[in-house]
Amino acid sequence: MKAFVTRSQIPVKEVYGPDDLPSDLKERLSAPGQYPFARGVQKNMYRGRLWTMRQYAGFGTAEESNQRYRYLLAQGTMGLSVAFDLPTQLGYDPDHARSKGEVGKVGVSVSTLDEMRTLFNGIPLSKVSTSMTINATAPVLLSFYVALAEEQGADVRELRGTVQNDVLKEYIARGNFIYPPKGGLRLITNMFDWCSKNTPKWNPISISGYHIREAGSNAIQELAFTFADAIAYVDAAVKAGLDVDEFAGQLSFFFNVHNDFFEEIAKFRAARRIWARIMKEKFNAKDPRSQMLRFHSQTAGSTLTAQQPENNVVRVAIQALASVLGGTQSLHTNSMDEALALPSQNAALIALRTQQVIAAETNVTQTVDPLAGSYFVESLTAEIESSVWKYLDEIESRGGTVQCIESGYIQTEILNSAYQDQIRIDSKELEIVGVNTHQEAGNAKKIETMKVPAELEAKAVERIRAYRAKRAGGKAQDSLRALNDGAKGDANLMGLIYNCVKSECTLGEISDELRNVFGEYQEYSGF
Repeated sequence: MKAFVTRSQIPVKEVYGPDDLPSDLKERLSAPGQYPFARGVQKNMYRGRLWTMRQYAGFGTAEESNQRYRYLLAQGTMGLSVAFDLPTQLGYDPDHARSKGEVGKVGVSVSTLDEMRTLFNGIPLSKVSTSMTINATAPVLLSFYVALAEEQGADVRELRGTVQNDVLKEYIARGNFIYPPKGGLRLITNMFDWCSKNTPKWNPISISGYHIREAGSNAIQELAFTFADAIAYVDAAVKAGLDVDEFAGQLSFFFNVHNDFFEEIAKFRAARRIWARIMKEKFNAKDPRSQMLRFHSQTAGSTLTAQQPENNVVRVAIQALASVLGGTQSLHTNSMDEALALPSQNAALIALRTQQVIAAETNVTQTVDPLAGSYFVESLTAEIESSVWKYLDEIESRGGTVQCIESGYIQTEILNSAYQDQIRIDSKELEIVGVNTHQEAGNAKKIETMKVPAELEAKAVERIRAYRAKRAGGKAQDSLRALNDGAKGDANLMGLIYNCVKSECTLGEISDELRNVFGEYQEYSGF
């Protein structure tokens, strides 16, 4: 007989009733906007304000990406979400040997303040919320952004947005790291401190479960390993002398929205309760803002199929609806062609319209947490929460997050989950329409995809060399020396990096100074 389970292998009964409700249901159904926030972080949720509709975009040159941003804003996007190419993510300028063949390919190339100026040409930073998916080099990109905002005359204390800045998940799941954990954590805690004083409305981190899920974890592992990372960040900041209530209200999260509709909704409801308890009970946070889990969500790239790509429109719509019913604060919907290439303009528009249809036509925003009290959803929420706490206890017993990364424990758990998932797909226990069921015979329909021009890289190399050549005096070298000295001591590196940017240093030059002091991280190999 077929076993009915969620994607995370939680058994699913044929029917649920009152006996399946958790014993602490009254607390779980406390009003939205009140601890432990299971029903939402705002009392009126989408009645008061819709989620921010973002579209992740960035490719080729800053000029090309700027055109896409202005197009999306004209079509109703509420916030920008910037994708950077691999050299930018890894701290290399376009003319570095390791940048060859990758400039502008999976995101936009930004190595100088000049390129940041071009990226946001005609876009007033005081009027948009910008999310930048950048981690190891987040301090540099945020410095570019703040410097540009100052040039535009904006009050930087009013800037709104996020840098992802989550290096621990890079060691776990994504691989775009530069420095060892000690150096990476120092940069992050320095940013917490600097942002609390200079850009108090900016989120200096978006602690990310998205990439953990994309690497093959299940929903329970996604939450558990994300919160383990979050605990490590908060713990490092507190040990560095920061007051938890001074920075915790600026922490944000980034989660995946997968195909298992009810499990995803329950996951988000459980996540808010877990984070509220962590902050109140473990870190003694008093301010309710410190206890609130605010998150951005993105539909699951790993569920998109190259086969029958139009089916991805349906997948994305269902995932987006789950995110909204789960109470997201911000949402990016993937484009149907992303299993094949960077999103085309038309595909990106359909993805944006998907969010707009949900907001305008479904009426799901009229009441807060509409699935509260559901026998199934409440039972599933409690089961996910219990399973996540077991993982967190296990990680703590093994010495904490960094130790579990260095030993490979977390990575191995994700790999085992991914392997079991693939076995289920290969056996057709998990059906993927167009892949292992309802396949098309013969030649599948082709869709037009976007291509990045080959000559882009040579032009980027010319630009970076010209940028360095035009600098006058030794101001850039002086600021780089100060950064190197500061990294050897205990100075706040964010302020020194900002000075480097104002002195026209490049991203690669700044990153190299930190490499010279911190070294480079060697990934766990299993051997």
